[in-house]
Amino acid sequence: MEQLQGIESLVVRQRKEWGEILSGIETKNRYEVEDDMGRTLFYAAEVGGNFLLRIFLRAMRPFDMIIANDAQQNVLFLKRPFRFFFSSMLIMDSNHYMVGRIQRKFCLLKRVYVVCDSNGDETFQIIGPWIHPWTFYIEKNSERVGKIVKRWSGILKEAMTDADNFTVEFPSMFDIKQKALVLGSVFLIDFVHFENKGKN
Repeated sequence: MEQLQGIESLVVRQRKEWGEILSGIETKNRYEVEDDMGRTLFYAAEVGGNFLLRIFLRAMRPFDMIIANDAQQNVLFLKRPFRFFFSSMLIMDSNHYMVGRIQRKFCLLKRVYVVCDSNGDETFQIIGPWIHPWTFYIEKNSERVGKIVKRWSGILKEAMTDADNFTVEFPSMFDIKQKALVLGSVFLIDFVHFENKGKN
């Protein structure tokens, strides 16, 4: 994940195939991750999984995801177990060592995710106010230090698909592992809050 060194922001773009758009049948999610100059740094793809689970569980489905760099080397592994409520995700490095965990917490007034390091210690939170449904703030010690924002993709794309674009603004003090946790959070947020919106 050395490519994240010195990076202040990213754009995450979900890629959809026309077969899925026209049929409405859910396929494995794929993304490209770019820097603020439009250069592709990483590719992310859902791997394995069960076709029937994608159809019936849709955004609630468990999944594994691989993030690879432009040299096709795997740099992160994401694992989302099945949960009816309070979704979570494990993030591991290329050697399958734990980087951290993201866990949604119960809150009536906002959407709250707690992000922990490999020791299980909370390092920061991601907070999504209900009055700003497309914005999630990265907070450390109750201070807003960065954000994840879903971007408008255009009326046709928003109406016909659940393909989403996100921008990420990293906190200036975050190291590579913390940035990796933020990046992993984008995919969990996409599944939980936006995965089925274009088809409903």
